[in-house]
Amino acid sequence: MSIRPSIDNIFEQLTELLSVLDRQEYSQPVPLLNGATIGQHIRHTLEFFVCLMDGVEQGCVNYDQRQRDLVLENSPVEAISCVHALRDRMTEGQENIPLRLKQSLGQEGELVEIQTNLDRELIYNIEHAVHHMALIRVGLKDVKPNLELSEAFGIASSTIRYRQTQLRKV
Repeated sequence: MSIRPSIDNIFEQLTELLSVLDRQEYSQPVPLLNGATIGQHIRHTLEFFVCLMDGVEQGCVNYDQRQRDLVLENSPVEAISCVHALRDRMTEGQENIPLRLKQSLGQEGELVEIQTNLDRELIYNIEHAVHHMALIRVGLKDVKPNLELSEAFGIASSTIRYRQTQLRKV
């Protein structure tokens, strides 16, 4: 099974959302999100994918080295451009190459380095994106309460499958 369709689905859902948010809605602090904005969650999510693609080129991924690009977190148009650029960087059937992952842990920021691979990190990024999309879904209740999202937005695929099995039992 290919990982790419799941990533494409996430990128499509994000693009659809970004196309209906104006700059003010995108960058408005949301009390339910402890004052974070929809744009901050989108930027954070996209920058993890950027770090991974940069890591593929370098053989080492470090998510701590995100840009934290304020333009990306304040402009839905810029976020759409980032999604398109990420799509272009990811190729179908890309080889599952070995990678190193560097991560700082604990309050002292101890740097840990472990072996990983591209497929594992893509799956991590998918789950990470879904988690932030779930938070975005909550925040949108304040920012744009009448917006209707797809039922799958911010819901893990395993949860969707579980819910479908439960409906069949009823």
